[in-house]
Amino acid sequence: MEDKKSLRDKIKEHLPHKKGAEKKKQSSSADTGFTIRLARFIIEKRAWIESVFIAGCIFCAVAMLFVNVNYDLTKYVPSTAQSSIGLDVMKKEFGYPGTARVMLEDVSLYEAKQYKDKIQAIDGVDQVLWCDTTVDIYAGEDFINMDDIKDYYKDGCAVMDITFDEESDSARTEAAIDEMKAITGDKGRYVGMAVQNKSLIQTTHEEMNKILVVAVIMIFVVLCLATTAWTEPILFLLVMGVAVLLNKGTNIFLGTISFLTDNVAIILQLATSMDYSIFLLDAYMNWRDTGLSEEEAIVKAVEEAINSIFASSLTTVVGFLALVTMKFNIGFDMGLVLAKGIIFSLLTVVLFMPAMILKFTKWNDKTKHRSFFPDFTRLGKGVFHIRYLVLAIVLLVTPPAYVAQQMNNFQYGNSAVGGAPGTQVYADDQEITQKFGRSNMLLLIYPNTDPVAEKKLSDDLEDLPYVKSVTSMANTLPEGIPEDFLPDSTVSMLHTKDTARMLLYIRTKGESDKSFEYTDEIRNLMKQYYPDNSYVVGETPSTQDIKSTITDDNARVNVLTLLGVFLVVMCSFKSMLIPIVVMIPIEVAIFINMAIPYVQGVDMIYMGYIIVSSIQMGATVDYSILLTNNYIAKRATLPKKEACIEAVTRSCSSIFTSGGIITLAGYIVYLISTTAAIGDLGHLIGRGGFLSLVLVLTLLPALLVLTDGLVIEKKWKGSRRKLRERYVTRKQQFHKRAEQIRTRLEEHRRDH
Repeated sequence: MEDKKSLRDKIKEHLPHKKGAEKKKQSSSADTGFTIRLARFIIEKRAWIESVFIAGCIFCAVAMLFVNVNYDLTKYVPSTAQSSIGLDVMKKEFGYPGTARVMLEDVSLYEAKQYKDKIQAIDGVDQVLWCDTTVDIYAGEDFINMDDIKDYYKDGCAVMDITFDEESDSARTEAAIDEMKAITGDKGRYVGMAVQNKSLIQTTHEEMNKILVVAVIMIFVVLCLATTAWTEPILFLLVMGVAVLLNKGTNIFLGTISFLTDNVAIILQLATSMDYSIFLLDAYMNWRDTGLSEEEAIVKAVEEAINSIFASSLTTVVGFLALVTMKFNIGFDMGLVLAKGIIFSLLTVVLFMPAMILKFTKWNDKTKHRSFFPDFTRLGKGVFHIRYLVLAIVLLVTPPAYVAQQMNNFQYGNSAVGGAPGTQVYADDQEITQKFGRSNMLLLIYPNTDPVAEKKLSDDLEDLPYVKSVTSMANTLPEGIPEDFLPDSTVSMLHTKDTARMLLYIRTKGESDKSFEYTDEIRNLMKQYYPDNSYVVGETPSTQDIKSTITDDNARVNVLTLLGVFLVVMCSFKSMLIPIVVMIPIEVAIFINMAIPYVQGVDMIYMGYIIVSSIQMGATVDYSILLTNNYIAKRATLPKKEACIEAVTRSCSSIFTSGGIITLAGYIVYLISTTAAIGDLGHLIGRGGFLSLVLVLTLLPALLVLTDGLVIEKKWKGSRRKLRERYVTRKQQFHKRAEQIRTRLEEHRRDH
């Protein structure tokens, strides 16, 4: 019997049904209630419901193939940002070109020129900037000053900056890159937004397939350790697989989602909602043990578990939905997809799983085994005895952790996301930078009204020491020569009827303090000649706007997450104090999780920093709720010490199962993914899940014992009664005072 308790602790402690007599009494009173009617409907119509879910899975399996995935973070910058306005103008007038940089190794000047001409002729390539625009390559190396072309050719290596006709993630641009690589072979090394996006698409697809396989295997192992039948993990994964498929397929109604959302949502949905299926199966097994038939047991199980599943999912949904309020619009699709995933998990468990349980019952009975989880009583006693030590350590660690997590060095832009160490893009970037330094393209957009001002601006920009090259109509067209003498392709690239464009290459990487400083200087210089309707466009200005936008989002998301979870827990426990006690361990875990990168001296992707707080709070606060529920229930019959030990003992199996799954899932993503944003987010989630698990099992019991008098005594009804009493007292006092005033007025009238 003790073996069966390992996975039943959560359901037994969450739910009121503990003894057969109590169950009969409660069920009889609830026969006419909504939950029992819903439960009976689900079982009676299970064949029809099963058909609906199968049809939904077929639709979603097809629909998921047509979901658009965006790999460019700049597209999530608010439309009111200057870089977004400039991009809109440029797209309307010129299009939005992708960019790349290619270095050719072990080539002569003449060979490099031949490669350059071949690349220029590729469909989709707009411009190839190289030294042949200013130097006659065919004159021979003896007649060329090599110092004049060192930015483009030296030591047998040539580097070229390429601009495409279309955006970085267009199919035409991807095809052009493939053709370039076919031409250059082993001699070519490639970097740039277009190359990075293409690499992201390839690597994320390959790596996520590997991540899913490994994650499913590891989750299966954890479930085998936690369950008492070999086929139960298969049941859980089948049900959750349906929920994941429904969530992934319905993303088609959102139009486009980010690559972060697309790749992380599956793992997070599996990790955060597996408990729901465990709730329901445990409730079913408990009712079968009372002697009920399979159908009656599943009806009672649905009735019993639905409220717990709903309450558990609500905190997670609230945590995820806080991301929707981000001005940096990636939060909208990530928050919506993650919340939608939890809702689909809830619906799948409540509506679809009952039929699956009945199908698996015989298999589960035939494959029973002893639980691999030990008795956690000794752990419960140990936690109680070290409670003061835990409180002291937390008090010492939390303030510096809070400060440290605000002092991290962050990266915001596309380059940091896709060009992480371990990728070919990163390796090529290091080689090119070591040989030729950095090259960062900026595009200046301004009114086509004053050629003289354009010429002066071009000259001023060329004089800046960090500017590598300037391409404009003013410095391309010889003085006195009309535009008609230039090819249409050149004119259309630089001028339209109302708008002009200037291409700059500066000697910085896309994201750095220097690139921000130089971009601001260039923008200020442009504003001197074109004060209105002028914009700087490119990776650097977009990254600047991402930084300013997402920094403002951080405080808002954290506040809303805390407030939302607080309200849900408050309503669940009918207490103002308990939510504070419940949330403290999770918030401390978040502080420590975010402080570790600062201590390690590691730069963070800011995307993970802002997102993971909501994810960690929403996904792990259930651990606190479960343990607190168990403590309050045990305090009804036990003193503080025994109640604390029993609560920890009863909660361990569930917390270790849930926490183990989310920790493993996060670290699997971290260890396999070479995409910085995905890997960092996985690392934060995995480490955050582990820290939440540890602090819930150590800090929370100490807090519950410390605040026992308040937690146990101050109930919702008591608070409401006191408020009512205060209201009645004040009302009586008001009426008494009013009566005194009326009496005085009457006396005053009589006297006069």
